[in-house]
Order: sequence, then C-alpha cells, then structure tokens
Amino acid sequence: MNNLLKLVNACLLGLTLLSGVSYAATSPSAAKATEKILPNIYKIPLAKGVSMDDAVDSMKLRANALNIKLVAELPLSKQVEAMTGNKERRMTIFQFCDALTAKELVNLDMDFAIFLPCRIALIEDKTGQAWLIMMDMNVNQLSKAAQMNKALTDKITTVRNGLIEIMNAGAKGDL
Repeated sequence: MNNLLKLVNACLLGLTLLSGVSYAATSPSAAKATEKILPNIYKIPLAKGVSMDDAVDSMKLRANALNIKLVAELPLSKQVEAMTGNKERRMTIFQFCDALTAKELVNLDMDFAIFLPCRIALIEDKTGQAWLIMMDMNVNQLSKAAQMNKALTDKITTVRNGLIEIMNAGAKGDL
C-alpha cells in the first residue's frame, strides 16, 4: 500500500501546485469551482438568519439521524482566547465518524487513518459570515488507488454524502 500513499501524496501535491481549484457552495444547494489554495474543499455559507449555534444543533441532529457519530468538538477559538486574552472569531472543528467503515478502511490500509475522523469546520470569516468547510474526498480516486471492493466504496460514498447532508442541514438550520 506504499503505492497508495505515494499516489495520494502525488495527487494532492500536484493538484495543490498546479490547479489550486476547490469547490465552494455559494448557496446551501449548489457547489461551484473557485480559486483557492487547497483542492477538493466543500464549503458552504450559513443561510441568512441561521445562527452558528443553530447550525451546530442542526448538524448534530442530522448526524444522529444518519448514524454518523460526533466523536469530538474542538473549540479552537476559545483555546486561542484563553491563551491570548483576546476575543476571536469563532472557529470550531467537529469530528464525525462511522466507526465500522473507518475500521474497514484502516484494515485495508492503515494509511487511511490520516482521513479519520471526518472533519467539518465552522469558521466565522472577517466579515462575520459563518461557513462550514470540509475536505471533499475523491471517493472514486481513492477506491481505484486502494483497489477497494464495491461494498467498501459504497460505504465511504455513503459517509461522504452524509457529511454533505450534515453540512447542508447546518447551513439551512434544518432541525
């Protein structure tokens, strides 16, 4: 599986250096390519009138409904405030996981642990707009590189689609 790691690293480096394309949602229902530093980013703004706390509640409820567990919540902005004494824009990282699928991935190749658990960041930008952001894995590319069977490919596709559903619920404030 060293070839898998080399392929993933080469793809990420090549995409980062050459294309710089990411995917950003300009509304909770549509994604489009934009120029950014990192490739394969799914980014969606919170809809007007949706508070960051409402978005968090909505994401947690949707994750629970999809049987994707919230395994960690990292309030990084609070940590920075504690260290500096200065008020910071909100930055919280949510880590979600489907433990059985994660186990299968790591059993296939332990290098998949770098993707675990799946992360969704809630970030307040300089203008006060809140965003939900995650790495959008190319499931087909990973599946081919790792020579995954269809059942495992289907499972990670389901998790990826579930994460997007969680983000969309948060962005819309769907409870």
